[in-house]
Amino acid sequence: MFEKYARLFKVLADENRLKIIELLIKGETCGCTLIDKLPISQPTLSYHLKMISEAGIAYSKKEGNWIKYYINKDKLTEIKVFIEQIRDIEAEQCSL
Repeated sequence: MFEKYARLFKVLADENRLKIIELLIKGETCGCTLIDKLPISQPTLSYHLKMISEAGIAYSKKEGNWIKYYINKDKLTEIKVFIEQIRDIEAEQCSL
C-alpha cells in the first residue's frame, strides 16, 4: 500500500505537475491550452501529462485531432483519505 502512495506522491512532488493538476481541476483541456500557461516546452509537458495519467490522477480522451485531459477527482479523494488515515493512526498511537 505504501509503495503505491509513494509513487503518487512522487508525481505530486513536482511543481510543474502540480500546476498542470491545478489547471485540469479547473476543467478539461488539451495540451495546446496548457502549454500557453506554463513555462515549459511541449515535450516536457507531454512527459508530465504522461506521468500524471499513469498515476491515475488524470485521464485523456481523444476528440478528433485533439487529446483532452480530465482530472480524476476520485483519485484525489483517495489520496486525501490516505493522508487522513495516516493522520488518525498517529493520533491513536500517541494517546496510548
